[in-house]
Amino acid sequence: MSGREVVVLSVGGVRFVTRASTLQQFPESRLARMVNDDDREFKLVNGEFFVDRDGALFSYIMDFLRTLQVSLPTDFSDYQRLQREAEFYGLYPLANLLSQEHLLKPRLEILEVRFSLQEMQAFFRIFGSCSTTIEALAEQITVFTGQQSGQGWNSPFPSQKPLVPLPLERPSHHDMVFLCGTEYSAGDQFVARYVSIKPDKRKLINGTNVLGLLLDTLLKDGFRLISTRTVASEEKVECYTFERMKRAAGLAIMVNQTPGSSGVAQARRSQVQKGK
Repeated sequence: MSGREVVVLSVGGVRFVTRASTLQQFPESRLARMVNDDDREFKLVNGEFFVDRDGALFSYIMDFLRTLQVSLPTDFSDYQRLQREAEFYGLYPLANLLSQEHLLKPRLEILEVRFSLQEMQAFFRIFGSCSTTIEALAEQITVFTGQQSGQGWNSPFPSQKPLVPLPLERPSHHDMVFLCGTEYSAGDQFVARYVSIKPDKRKLINGTNVLGLLLDTLLKDGFRLISTRTVASEEKVECYTFERMKRAAGLAIMVNQTPGSSGVAQARRSQVQKGK
């Protein structure tokens, strides 16, 4: 058996096909001993190893053996059962990672958009519990400024003069502030600010239009609108609150392939994510 490259397993009626080297990642595990004919509990029937265990949970074990990472679905809840399965197969590095359940569970991410209309300008403040999300939004949002003649709030086209991008105001790593619209400059000249939100290529000056595009962008990114309220009625500050389940970064290990090693190494955080 040790000379065969492909191994077929039937675990609880679920069939798995893999390389022998994948099952031998951890030489002291029962799966490695099975491939080497050193564990008689796993019966070879018609060329397939029969294992009387949970086939659905074994798919996560196979994923770990192939990637050396633990990355589970957001709705996964059988941590203790999967840890028990890992212990049965002698995969104690996996069992140890599963014991760090608090690092593997998805986290609830909250994002708040505050919007205020004042005369011909609209003010936006975005606050998020996850700084990386705010950083990503800051890369999507660009504010442009330029001179414009006449009342520019409802003008659908930017001024013919070149528009200059402005940096977003970042009070902290968790929020950003920007505005759009026009303000009086001199004579019939107005300073206009337009907002562009990637991947949309438009430059919008109307605050209501910018708000609609921003909310639509967040919804497409997996956020869910959970509440809308007025924070300060005198200033007409509206607050839109969103939430999203953010997958936890997977836990991974590095395997020491030196002869006689058990393959146990220090666990580390991995930034690889599989879906939302």
